This record gives sequence, C-alpha cells and structure tokens, in this order.
Amino acid sequence: MGWNAAQYLKFEDERTRPARDLLARVPITEARRVVDLGCGPGNSTELLVERFGPDAVTGLDSDDDMLAKARARLPGIPFIQADLASWRPDVSVDLLYANAVLQWLPDHLDIMARLMEESLVPGSVLAVQMPDNFGEPSHVAMEETGADGPWSQAFASGRIRRPRLPAPAEYLRRLQGLSAKIDVWHTVYYHPMADAEAIVAWVESTGLRPYLAAVAPDERTAFRAAYLARIERAYPPMADGRRLLAFPRFFVVAVKA
Repeated sequence: MGWNAAQYLKFEDERTRPARDLLARVPITEARRVVDLGCGPGNSTELLVERFGPDAVTGLDSDDDMLAKARARLPGIPFIQADLASWRPDVSVDLLYANAVLQWLPDHLDIMARLMEESLVPGSVLAVQMPDNFGEPSHVAMEETGADGPWSQAFASGRIRRPRLPAPAEYLRRLQGLSAKIDVWHTVYYHPMADAEAIVAWVESTGLRPYLAAVAPDERTAFRAAYLARIERAYPPMADGRRLLAFPRFFVVAVKA
C-alpha cells in the first residue's frame, strides 16, 4: 500500500504543529539552502518557505502521491524524489529538516551522523522530529490486532512494526562529537478526537498502514474493524463525547561544530 496524501492531510493542523515547534528551535535566521527531508504533501515545506524564502528551499520524498500533492501546493518550489536512506546532497546545506520521517528508517542514527559529517558546514543545522508512541494504546492495539485473528500468520515474523527509537542518550552519544550544540527533548501533544473512528483515520495513513498492507486485501476491512474495537475500549469518551489521543514526539536540533 502506497502513502495516501489526502488521508494524511485530514489532520493537517495537528500534524503541522510539531513541525512548527521544531522549526521554532532552529537557531539560524538566514539560509541559502534548506532541504525538507521526507517533505510529504508539503505542509512542512510551506513553513520553511515562509521563514527562509522560496529560493532557499527544496523538498525531498520517495512517494509519488506525496510529491504530487507537494508540487500542487507549492508550484514554485523544487521537489525531488529520492530514497533518504542513501540520498546525499550535491552541495553543503544550511538546514536539513526532517519532520516525522526518520523513524521509518531503522538505521536513522547512522543516517543522521552521516548527513552531519558530509553535508553540513560549521554552524549549519540538523533538525529532526519523530513520533515516539510505541507505548501508546493506539500502537499497542496494532500489535494485539495483528496477533489475534485469521491474519495472525502474516505477523508471525514480527517484522511489521518499526523499531522503537533509541534512548535520548544514544542520540547525544552519537551526535555530540559532531555538534557545537545539541538539544534533545520530548513533547506530548494531546489531540481531542471526534470519536474512535477519527483515531483510526489518523493512524491509517501512518502507523497502521504497514499492518493493513500485510494482511490480504479481502481481510483489511475485518482487520480495521477489529482494531477499531480495541481503540473504542482504549480511549474512553470524555464528558463531551470526544476521545483524547496522546501523541509523544521526540526532537533533536544539532548545530554542526
């Protein structure tokens, strides 16, 4: 299953808030070259354009649908298709900005260190935000649903779920020697969602996507319904009927030494 930009953008305001918070901690005010790594449909790229101007910013993503939406949103901005795991810029960059993308790459700490070593000059910045929500009911329920049903064999290898993020100390250990300054922190965002179905719709374009892709096409509706039932129980309604989705995110901002 490919990425679905329209589904992703159903919650654009909520998804863009951590992108704004990440950019607010980037300690440079001017830049000649900025690359939005994993730019998705361009909502994060738009923030970078507002701050640094259209001539400075390039978006990068591997998905056709995401890039099509980004190009339609920001027609004057160059967007390139590339695999972030192996991509290298052809010249040095002032800001490498990665909002909610590196968590998909199990060796992302190696990638971060390589990009800092090879692609940044002293004073330039690597800024990263990643969901850190494996312990949340939304993601625990994915594992439980995968293990309980006629599709369980598809999950027997245990390879569906992306790896947990390393401990914050590991990011400091790997990047401190390359950094004049490095900050790491967590923020938990609390999103009041209309109902349990809205929570499923939220994760359907991100964390739930590989689970749905792993089951046979004729089982996806049943898998989704079983997952929804778990979400109904895990997120009880508040007084106004809405469900509160807690979403922890991890941030790294490193200035090249």
